Amino acid sequence: MRLVTWNVNSVRARLPRVLELLDVHRPDVVCLQETKVDAAGFPAQVLHDAGYSVVEHSEGRWNGVALLVAASTPTLQTVCRGLPGEPNPAEARWIDADVDGVRIASVYVPNGREPTHPMFDEKLRFLEAMEAHAAGLVAAGPTIIAGDFNVAREDRDVWDPSMFVGATHVTPDERGRLEELLAVGLTDAHRVAVPEGSDFTWWDYRMGAFRRGMGMRIDLALVSRHVTVDHVEVDTVFRRNNEAGDKPSDHAPVVVDVTVEG
Repeated sequence: MRLVTWNVNSVRARLPRVLELLDVHRPDVVCLQETKVDAAGFPAQVLHDAGYSVVEHSEGRWNGVALLVAASTPTLQTVCRGLPGEPNPAEARWIDADVDGVRIASVYVPNGREPTHPMFDEKLRFLEAMEAHAAGLVAAGPTIIAGDFNVAREDRDVWDPSMFVGATHVTPDERGRLEELLAVGLTDAHRVAVPEGSDFTWWDYRMGAFRRGMGMRIDLALVSRHVTVDHVEVDTVFRRNNEAGDKPSDHAPVVVDVTVEG
């Protein structure tokens, strides 16, 4: 199975790039985040014409997550929109479904803004809700949770740790919640494929950050013990300006090839 996770930063603005992604990588499943569209405005027909079924959880102007599933996939069923126990269900940050026997979730964890902001506490509560829900998913069978976690797991996952002192994404609280989530029986796919070093997945739009390598690895794919990681690639082509001249997302898609038990 090939899965791609991508914070697309507006599915309508980036639709040509999404279609290009489907053509280049031919994924079985795509987990999208920050779709920034309401349900009626989601370009489901265009994606259907490209060979993909769509299930989405949309808020409107902000947030939003979706799963794109190749039409050749035998089954797509039991869709659940929203994370049980999440602090703000209206924000459309979680969707999961059974895809050919694998429970796959697309997640957009709150940014948290800064450690003293009320949204930071919401971020921690969201991660705690993920841990509680993921424990049940993993116990039930093959599970993949992929998306924008807004947490850099280790110092090697940021371009310069000294620049993030006192900032979100790297605090012990956030990293601790992420490790507790992994402890329910999940593995960071990137760490399996790339045990040394790191591949960044996000770069600020400002200061030439992408060109200068000033990035973070905050887009993750977590897999259960039933799933073997074969290959992981961050496709930075989709972070660069492209021939169409449109503004890219500030995230690059992460391509994950896995083999599922049985």
